[in-house]
Amino acid sequence: MPNIQIFDPALCCSTGVCGVEVDQNLVNFAADVDWAKQNGAQVERFNLAQQPLVFAENPTVKGFLQRSGQEALPLVLVDGEVALAGRYPSRSELTRWAGIEAPEASPAQNACCSGGRCC
Repeated sequence: MPNIQIFDPALCCSTGVCGVEVDQNLVNFAADVDWAKQNGAQVERFNLAQQPLVFAENPTVKGFLQRSGQEALPLVLVDGEVALAGRYPSRSELTRWAGIEAPEASPAQNACCSGGRCC
């Protein structure tokens, strides 16, 4: 299974889902990462504030930061290759990179009941 590495900007904690004003994008992404891991994906996250040596020791990440600066984070590597930069991946991107089968929607999620109310 491919190895997915996410290099986060400096966050207050390992996921960024902390503090008084939580960024909803980080909440959604943390949930997507948890879902992907539960489905067998190999996902690692690195926080610039907490793990700066990981950034400095990875030649791909170091070069990216020298060219683009930390403002261009997050950076996503799949098997060591740049897959995405500047935003967090969607669940469908994580699914594709990890080679996970996307779950099919159940019929109840797609069909509406009689009377104009959805189930």
